[in-house]
Amino acid sequence: MSNPQDQSQSSAQGYVDDPRNENVLVYVNGAFVPRDQASVSVFDAGFVLGDGVWEGLRLVRGKLVAVDEHMKRLYEGAGAIQLDIGLIKTEMIAAMQATLDRNGMTDGAHIRLMVTRGRKKTPNQDPRFALGQATIVIVAEYKAPKPEVKARGLTLFTSAIRCSGPDVFDLRLNSHSRLNFIQALIQAINAGADEALMLDPQGFVASCNSTNFFIVRDGELWTSTGRCNFMGITRGKIVKLYGREVGTVREKDFTLAETYSADEAFVTGTLGGVTPVTRIDGRVIGDGRPGPFTARISDIYQESLLA
Repeated sequence: MSNPQDQSQSSAQGYVDDPRNENVLVYVNGAFVPRDQASVSVFDAGFVLGDGVWEGLRLVRGKLVAVDEHMKRLYEGAGAIQLDIGLIKTEMIAAMQATLDRNGMTDGAHIRLMVTRGRKKTPNQDPRFALGQATIVIVAEYKAPKPEVKARGLTLFTSAIRCSGPDVFDLRLNSHSRLNFIQALIQAINAGADEALMLDPQGFVASCNSTNFFIVRDGELWTSTGRCNFMGITRGKIVKLYGREVGTVREKDFTLAETYSADEAFVTGTLGGVTPVTRIDGRVIGDGRPGPFTARISDIYQESLLA
């Protein structure tokens, strides 16, 4: 396997290093703790089993982007696994804002909000052994996507590991459990790619390991049906903006063959926004450079963040 640090420079989750992050205070169950001292119990359900839910949010010019949508997804996910967060939505938003305020952040920050079932009496799978109080951690960091990745575009590799159907694991649940996606990403890294493209159980294109995937064909924007992929908040925004301001959007089943012959491709996520894709499985997409439709929807999306 190649050097992880080298590979991370072109990751879909990569960002520009910022020395200010070395001194951030982390919210841990109501306390603000220096980064190098922030910790949770080895008996925590999140550590033991990945039993919890999370959200990633951006701060742009003092505004938490799509905060209501993120809170809706967080609390629906917690409800689905019968996890009592212990805070109502307004209290959670206040906790995030307090974290930003304690760190003096007003722009260009990314928040990772993590909630687990909390500390357990013993490390096992049974949720009845939880001691009754959720663990809440809020990490706020200065993060900006790497401009060179946007300019060059990502390289994808199609993983043998499939996205699951909702009968196996519903990806609308933003769970801490991510081992299958990590395995898919490791396959892609070992193949020299930046991110894994993943298929659904029927063999149609679903999403990437950490982002949602789109192609452009004859000016139409195609993305998967959503049955077997993350229902990303940025994804939903792009679908609406493209349909309103650019052209036709089709949420449909499509194949790798149709992907290889696409005019353009890109991925979406909270941190990166819209990131071009220029190669998939060794094949050049379009002319091998970020395309005009990708650039246009990226600009429209960025403008929407400032509205």
